[in-house]
This record gives sequence, structure tokens and C-alpha cells, in this order.
Amino acid sequence: MEQGKIDRINELARKSKAEGLTEAEKKEQALLREEFLANIRRNLRAQLDNIDMVNPDGTTENLGEKYGRKEAN
Repeated sequence: MEQGKIDRINELARKSKAEGLTEAEKKEQALLREEFLANIRRNLRAQLDNIDMVNPDGTTENLGEKYGRKEAN
């Protein structure tokens, strides 16, 4: 996510606490937050899919391959 969007999320959060938001700003804030959370989920899934587990017998298995590298819907 671009730094400008993160800055806008923070700006809207500060304004919300200080004076409140208009309906348009509330919608913008909701959209930006959802995009931010989707980005976090995508990054976490990519990290988890790249974890290799070493079994007691010394073999390794990739958890992403084991659990099918499922994409979040």
C-alpha cells in the first residue's frame, strides 16, 4: 500500500477523534481500511505459504504446498 494512502488513513483517524467525519470521509476511511487489511492478509498468507517445517525424520515439507496455497476470498 502506498505511503500516501496510509497517511490519509491516519489523517482521517485524527480528524475523526478531533471533530468528526462527514459521510463521504467515513466512506473513504472504510474503503482505505479495507484495502489496508486486505494488503496485510495477503502479505501474511504469502509469508505462511513459504514456511518449511522440518519433520522428526529430517524431511522438510512446505506448509503452503501441504495446505494448497489457498487464496483468501
